[in-house]
Amino acid sequence: MSLNRQNYHTFAMLLQQLRDYTTTAELNAPGLRQRVASLQQMFQQQIVPLADEDAQTPYNSREQSYQTEMSKQLRLLELDVMFFQGARQPATAQARLQTISDRLTTLMQYCEAILQQE
Repeated sequence: MSLNRQNYHTFAMLLQQLRDYTTTAELNAPGLRQRVASLQQMFQQQIVPLADEDAQTPYNSREQSYQTEMSKQLRLLELDVMFFQGARQPATAQARLQTISDRLTTLMQYCEAILQQE
């Protein structure tokens, strides 16, 4: 497995673990925020540089497009977590968790699309 594929695969696994965490009983807002921050850091350090390294490949522009969308989704995920932290009603908190889960699913789909094109 190439380093690129390995990094995207690892990122997708972390996304899945985070999505699984959102359904656990020990879920707490500070823990969720920390995990999202770690995910964003991993994305910036391990995923973003990959498009630059593969500048000569024909699918680079598509990969860069996916990375742009992933970056946007990660920023929105951070906002979703902030809204979750501010939720006072259980129904609101549950709706925010569903939004977070949906966003994580979207991110996993982007990873899968990149992995399939390599």
